[in-house]
Amino acid sequence: MATVIGQGIVIEGDISSDEAVVVAGTVRGKLTVDGPVTIEPGAVVEADIGASTLSVGGLVTGNVTASERVDLLHGGRLVGDVKAARLTIADGAVFKGNVDMDG
Repeated sequence: MATVIGQGIVIEGDISSDEAVVVAGTVRGKLTVDGPVTIEPGAVVEADIGASTLSVGGLVTGNVTASERVDLLHGGRLVGDVKAARLTIADGAVFKGNVDMDG
């Protein structure tokens, strides 16, 4: 089961979860999740993110650490540094930052 932050919802502060998180609204602060995080198209995240996997279809501004992988989907934007074992950037995605893929 996933925790969903719906459209029109704005959360400011630190969020932590031990299950999947889907963001369709706005998050500002810090997002720490033991499972996967999905940023839906139209969502805005101004936060540092720590997760097992991250899929970005919306806008993320902040540094990202993923234990497995980060996927920038078509239309997704990520401005910040990425530390992950794997990074995929789809055609039509935008990335500005540094990548650390060290183990």
